[in-house]
Amino acid sequence: MAMSNSLRNKLMTAAGSGAMFIAMAFLGGKEGVEGRQYTPYQDVAGVWTVCDGHTGSDIVQSKQYTDRECNQLLSVDLQPVKKTVDSMVKIPLGEYQRAALYSFTYNVGTRAFSTSTLLKQLNAGDVKGACQALRHWVYAGGQKWRGLMNRRDMERSMCLAENADDLAGK
Repeated sequence: MAMSNSLRNKLMTAAGSGAMFIAMAFLGGKEGVEGRQYTPYQDVAGVWTVCDGHTGSDIVQSKQYTDRECNQLLSVDLQPVKKTVDSMVKIPLGEYQRAALYSFTYNVGTRAFSTSTLLKQLNAGDVKGACQALRHWVYAGGQKWRGLMNRRDMERSMCLAENADDLAGK
């Protein structure tokens, strides 16, 4: 699935604000506001989830969450992701590459990222190969999922982008 024009514009606007801001724009808007889940649900692996992928014992299953609460959860949830990615990636990366890794790691978890061959590829200097490897991470609950394939394609596009013009296809 190609990145929507709306999401592409949000990411281009976020350029220069830092990888964390770009990742939040991506995660909070990869499907637009209608993609945000304000009511908790069980994901394909049976994990209780709300907002932009927040999981944890603090989810109130009968609660309707607000945009503000979802943004706050995402901001807090991304802090350990940022710390892990920033400490483990030993080569210089652009904002979009780093944001793609934050999104990916937010989704698969810091442990999976820290032990991945994708990280080894990155640290060996094969950024393009690592970005392409994102497409391998499309399974949940033992099944291949179209939603994960779409997400990984968008993360891959962002990972391969060196600047906003690359996102715009210029």
